Amino acid sequence: FSAHQSRVMMILFVLEMEWVLSTGQDKHFTWHCSESGQRLGGYRTSAGACGLQFDVETRHVFVGDHSGQVTILKLEQESCSLVTTFKGHTGGVTALCWDPIQRVLFSGSSDHSIIMWDIGGRKGTAIELQGHNDKVQSLSYAHHTRQLISCGADGGIVVWNMDVERQETPEWLDSDSCQKCDQPFFWNFKQMWDSKKIGLRQHHCRKCGKAVCGKCSSKRSSIPLMGFEFEVRVCDSCHESITDEERAPTATFHDSKHNIVHVHFDATRGWLLTSGTDKVIKLWDMTPVVS
Repeated sequence: FSAHQSRVMMILFVLEMEWVLSTGQDKHFTWHCSESGQRLGGYRTSAGACGLQFDVETRHVFVGDHSGQVTILKLEQESCSLVTTFKGHTGGVTALCWDPIQRVLFSGSSDHSIIMWDIGGRKGTAIELQGHNDKVQSLSYAHHTRQLISCGADGGIVVWNMDVERQETPEWLDSDSCQKCDQPFFWNFKQMWDSKKIGLRQHHCRKCGKAVCGKCSSKRSSIPLMGFEFEVRVCDSCHESITDEERAPTATFHDSKHNIVHVHFDATRGWLLTSGTDKVIKLWDMTPVVS
């Protein structure tokens, strides 16, 4: 198929439709008939795309691009229509994974994070997961155990338990002074002059989202139910309110010892296949952790 004018980034074969879906660096998503080779249609994305997933039941396609945007299209035999677009990453989308049963979409990004989007629930819920120290490059989902497997350039394989009640991370609040001690931030010249105090640097508590100074947010804590498996900045009052049960990890971490660019999980045998930039393919027995 002569599908793109530049490098092909992702392809999917949909047996039920006899379609071949593809995205490329030429900022185009296309789909072809696998029997005749005929081009059925295309759509121009906002940037080069390397995330691609398809829902057979509704004929919705999800395209993630380097601008950080995810586009949802409704495909017909020879036409498509834009359903919606959404953006939650500060970096480009590098991987997508669709769960047709729970109807949630997972997006991995070069900003090191994963976001779980509630598509079917129509609640607009977006759950953030932070468990990598480098860009997330591939995702796979174990439907029978509701576990997400993410792999990244840091060599990490993270197995997330998605069968827990997770919480959305709060929006960061804006303020000209610390919302705990009322000390002015360094751009608030009027309050600095009136109070004869030097302005402080602004930080944010990851649990409540309040704008706070360094003194009022000197503590660190993991908040697994909010997706923070690593310790993050929290204000002093939130740090006191977090219980040991809330700090219990909801993911397991494993070192693959190579920069993973692609992953495939075989649920029937519990095997995970990873391929890396070191030109090595590894086969893992995941039954001890995905079961």
